[in-house]
Amino acid sequence: MKFEKIGFIGLGLIGGSIAKAIKAIYPDTDIIATSGHLETITNASEDGTITNQALLPITAFSDRDLIFLCCPVKKNIEYLEMLKPVISSHCIITDVGSVKGDIHQSVTSLGMEENFIGGHPMAGSEKTGYQAADAALIKDAYYILTPCAKTNPKDLGQMQEYVASLAALPMILKPDVHDHATASISHLPHILAASLVNLVARTDDSEQTMKRIAAGGFRDITRIASSSPVMWQNICAANKDQILSLIEDFKGILTEMEGYITSEDTKSISHFFADAKEYRDSIPEK
Repeated sequence: MKFEKIGFIGLGLIGGSIAKAIKAIYPDTDIIATSGHLETITNASEDGTITNQALLPITAFSDRDLIFLCCPVKKNIEYLEMLKPVISSHCIITDVGSVKGDIHQSVTSLGMEENFIGGHPMAGSEKTGYQAADAALIKDAYYILTPCAKTNPKDLGQMQEYVASLAALPMILKPDVHDHATASISHLPHILAASLVNLVARTDDSEQTMKRIAAGGFRDITRIASSSPVMWQNICAANKDQILSLIEDFKGILTEMEGYITSEDTKSISHFFADAKEYRDSIPEK
């Protein structure tokens, strides 16, 4: 069981990591890719991950069994439209985006449901680009699959097996369930990290005292603020409703804590941190 001819449109951190994982486990797989930067293709060709040495037109993907869309969410949708007249009937298109609602709507509008299975590996880094790609990035990570109403069960089963063979953990979710979950555990945290960094940047003194003494706690909680601004611009637009709803919920929790501190309610403050510790400690490390 494997896909013999695979294509990648976009070859950054996630796409590059998946491509490297495939090549490590299935070295005979014919992998081609195109990107917004020739340097990316050159590097991936030189290290043996892909076979092509130049940027490719969309028509070059006509013989692929499996195509990964690894660009920002909105760009992936544009590529879907270009791929529709190009792909073979048996080709499966998947993506790696952290928002599924928009792309599934586009797949339905384009009549491509039989050829699309959404994907989202729950792995990443604040680093970006192919140079940061690592074949072990998706190892032991949940890999969400979001099939369409018309997805062939056989195709879905093949994708599950393939993802598992790459040492990831396949998990099937509906697109809306996925988007609410990722808004909670990924999108809002990135917004909070960036907000905290901006707060410190705007309130630091002329000697940059806060920047100079920022230590482990601040660095840990704000690490993800170094992620790609373009990617997060796309995510905020694509998952707008879910994110706005959670921002309101978070405001409520901050107001709750503000009340405890204002009233010097030490018991409630203690319970607040204890509840958070208990839940956080119950989350598996991997």
